[in-house]
Amino acid sequence: MLYPSILPFNSGMLQVSDIHTLYYEEVGNPDAPTILFLHGGPGGGCNETYRQIFDPQKWRVVLFDQRGCGRSTPHAELKDNTTWDLVEDIEKLRSHLSIKNWAVFGGSWGSTLALSYAVTHPQKVNSLFLRGIFMLRDKELQWFYQKGAHRFFPEAWQKYVKVIPENERDDLITAYYKRLTSSQPDIVRKAAQAWAIWEGSTSKLIQDKELIEHHGEDSFAQAFARIECHYFINKGFFPKENYLLDQCHKIKHIPTLIVQGRYDMVCPLESAWELHQALPDSKLRIIEDAGHSVMEKGILNALQAAVNM
Repeated sequence: MLYPSILPFNSGMLQVSDIHTLYYEEVGNPDAPTILFLHGGPGGGCNETYRQIFDPQKWRVVLFDQRGCGRSTPHAELKDNTTWDLVEDIEKLRSHLSIKNWAVFGGSWGSTLALSYAVTHPQKVNSLFLRGIFMLRDKELQWFYQKGAHRFFPEAWQKYVKVIPENERDDLITAYYKRLTSSQPDIVRKAAQAWAIWEGSTSKLIQDKELIEHHGEDSFAQAFARIECHYFINKGFFPKENYLLDQCHKIKHIPTLIVQGRYDMVCPLESAWELHQALPDSKLRIIEDAGHSVMEKGILNALQAAVNM
């Protein structure tokens, strides 16, 4: 399913603001067309496995850790960390690497960022490969963080809400934001682990113990939970609820593949369907035996078949 482990042929740190510096790397064939990989979260960071999705002979693959996570600095920083900062970071990275235009590959929050970048700089995007569609609308946030997904994972949900007093549970995102931005490290750590483990517990059709444990690791959890909640409390920094759908007319000319697990509990199929309707020339592949993760066998196979054909 995955190509052999590969090391970057180029990597570095790119300063993009007075306080933020991004880690980036390139793998594959430096003379091949370029594809940009956008990780999830926000705040998830990249890992070595993501390099192995792509045929190293066919692609020059660019990966980077978004503001505040992975190897980018400062860690878990919320200041000057918005969707539009990240969109312009992508442009700065493209210019820094002397890339004229590229394909863009993103799943979950990576699909949100890919769409945000594409509607802002449509002339720079050759094609879009999207997975687990998330457009950061209230109904999507409510489903996963307030009511909906909890019906399928009551045992994981119990651990998620346990850190929040009952009198604050009518608005869990706000309650978590209060704790994740606390000045007391123990409060931040406890909330971050509970938030991150909830997502790790729901990301695959069959729960993955190693994935859950990874989400609970302190360094990962703090960046992941703090940055996610920061984006969610600010509604993705979008000017209106259906912003991305309303902007789709700008990218109708871009070849787009949407791959979606039928039983995705993090980002339900409805959003992928709505995006497909807004982009009638897009291709939608529904994977009948998959959840949310890019590492679900059917999802990975569908993406690789399209990207590496």
